[in-house]
Amino acid sequence: MEEKEHFSEISSTILKCIAIDDESLALDLVEDNIAKVPFLRLDARCRNAFEAIEYLQNNQVDLIFLDIQMPGLTGVQFLEGLTQKPMVIFVTAYQQYALEGFNLDVIDYVLKPISFERFLKASHKALDFFKSKLALQGNVIKPEAKVDYIFIHADYSLMKIMLEDILYIEGLKDYIKIHVRNQKYPIVCRMTMKLLSEKLPSTEFLRIHKSFIVSLKKIESIRNQKVKIGENHIPLSDSYSEQFYQTIGYQKE
Repeated sequence: MEEKEHFSEISSTILKCIAIDDESLALDLVEDNIAKVPFLRLDARCRNAFEAIEYLQNNQVDLIFLDIQMPGLTGVQFLEGLTQKPMVIFVTAYQQYALEGFNLDVIDYVLKPISFERFLKASHKALDFFKSKLALQGNVIKPEAKVDYIFIHADYSLMKIMLEDILYIEGLKDYIKIHVRNQKYPIVCRMTMKLLSEKLPSTEFLRIHKSFIVSLKKIESIRNQKVKIGENHIPLSDSYSEQFYQTIGYQKE
């Protein structure tokens, strides 16, 4: 009963899908599973990556169910060659490609043989990510509504983080650490500070250093060019200090 109610709430959103696999039986199973999910629509079956490339040249797709081991061009090679990437769920019999899936920012990684329960879980991840992306672009949420979460790829999954829980973000080259309240260890994901800052509302989060973004609500005090949040003292660099003080409404003498 709860599953039907959930489906009725999201039925207005339809994800246009294609399935790519060189095995007919695998394609049949993906097609059968898609038919059971109200928010998915299968627009094409492709027996190899080349058929998919040809299809994508003239058609828009929201989600790809993609096999990895295919003759001629593997799923990984196909995905790396796309200039505009739809959401992707890897469907494969090979566990060892999980890390590549993480690096390529796929939505999920489903192992064959696929159970419908696992397929449905991966599909819901895609739906949640799709809706959050539209919301951040202002295409779904009404002007008066407020986005209070972000989705981040971490630990081989798409993780929902409430903005209210974020204390500060620390940048480490191509990775970031998201420090959240009531959690001993930060959430680590592969992303640039620039990309993350674009996801966060500028009225609530501010970059105060090349390597730090802070939640303005969580700031307790500022002393000696350091911002105190809990037990942490985060450096405020000179290049960001003017914007910082303007944002908090303080004029330095």
